[in-house]
Amino acid sequence: MKKVVSILMASFMVLGLAACSKTEETTTKSTTKATTTAATTTEATTTAATEDTTTAATEGTTAGGTLIKVGIINNDPNESGYRTANDADLKAMFTKENGYDASFAYSLKNDEQIQAAQTFIQNEVDYLLLSAADVAGWDSVLQDAQQAGVKVILFDRTINADSSLYEASIVSDMNKEGATAVEWLAGQNLSEYNVIHIQGVMGSAAQQGRSGALETKANAESNWTIVKQQTAEWGAEKAQQIVQSVIDAGTKFNVIYAENDDMAKGAVAALDAAGISHGVGKDVIVMGFDCNRWALEELLAGNWNYDGQCNPFQASYIDTIIKDLENGKTPAEKTIIMEEKGFDASTITKEDVDKYGIG
Repeated sequence: MKKVVSILMASFMVLGLAACSKTEETTTKSTTKATTTAATTTEATTTAATEDTTTAATEGTTAGGTLIKVGIINNDPNESGYRTANDADLKAMFTKENGYDASFAYSLKNDEQIQAAQTFIQNEVDYLLLSAADVAGWDSVLQDAQQAGVKVILFDRTINADSSLYEASIVSDMNKEGATAVEWLAGQNLSEYNVIHIQGVMGSAAQQGRSGALETKANAESNWTIVKQQTAEWGAEKAQQIVQSVIDAGTKFNVIYAENDDMAKGAVAALDAAGISHGVGKDVIVMGFDCNRWALEELLAGNWNYDGQCNPFQASYIDTIIKDLENGKTPAEKTIIMEEKGFDASTITKEDVDKYGIG
């Protein structure tokens, strides 16, 4: 009998030790999980605290409290300093902290952008934000968006589509940008204008607006000649090649009209390599667009002559429009034209560079 009791007691001790071990293991796992969760929460809180969020997350959510789903179609952020700033402005605004679930698609090709739009519609975004690579070809996909209940907002560039297909547009007046630049150039009162015209991506609103004004003036004035007209697709390297080809051909020119700052930079590189002077009081007038800080510094130094502003900071306007729509309000304005100006090297100040320079 004592032997049986001893065996039973030994069994109870083993079971008790196993139970303690199991309890200790469970406690350890729970403690580790709690510690990990706390660390993750602390990290998330720290990250959120360090981000610049101008709008509370709850203000950007739908009536049901869920994140507003946004599909954003833009041109390649590496296209130019302007586009880099534009993309950064959008990414800073359309965050989860501000109440948005945002997806981005990039292309300089219209057909690829249209495909991206179709994908966003299939993914049931609430809003489609669009900076179109080309002004044409958008009617069908925007009609699809409308039928699916997806609200469309244009930014940066206009398109050739009925205004009923989008809720609002926050854009630059590219025609005005071109007209302002050409008016400034005409005011230089040259005896003759022999212009190298370096164009952006063909078909884009920026290219059409900036090209149109120059072409109209050149066609109207006998002493205006476009000696070379070619697209560099916003790139400095290709612009340099275009200007170098004109230099190599021995063609006379005294104006570089580049449709963005990066192409103007490439053009100047070709001039420098050939020892051709440029800027205020020099052989060649240099004109660009976008107002990158470094470009305005070139004006301030007298190395360039003119830079046309193109304002990339549209995100806050879009955010306001979305909030109005979410609250059942019609946006105060269907079309918002960004305020812009042109800068002359002879009058630009350090304050202008600091205030208006991008980047």
